[in-house]
Amino acid sequence: MAIYIIKDSIEKKELAEMAREEYGDLVKAVVDVQQGIMAVGGELHADEEVLLMEQEGSKREHTWGINLHVDGTEENWIEFDSMVNLKPAFGNRSRGVEDKETQEKIRAIVTKLIIE
Repeated sequence: MAIYIIKDSIEKKELAEMAREEYGDLVKAVVDVQQGIMAVGGELHADEEVLLMEQEGSKREHTWGINLHVDGTEENWIEFDSMVNLKPAFGNRSRGVEDKETQEKIRAIVTKLIIE
């Protein structure tokens, strides 16, 4: 599946189409909280993270893997779970995003970039 870097916006229906092609109702994404961009559509979060680093100059400490459940409600459609989130050197020791401020940054970026 192709990986797309989203800098401006993407429609939620486009994400739903991507989800159906790969996982059913789920799209993997990596968000760069410093640049306010994200990569979507890859099979692995790691592939999306590498693409952001190579093409956009993203730094590991600013990239966070999430899953977008396109059929979920506003409260539960973002899942903070990815192997790329294991960053003990940056204070994150789990697959989740432990810092609440970082979670809020991710939510704000996702809300801005994904339109109805």
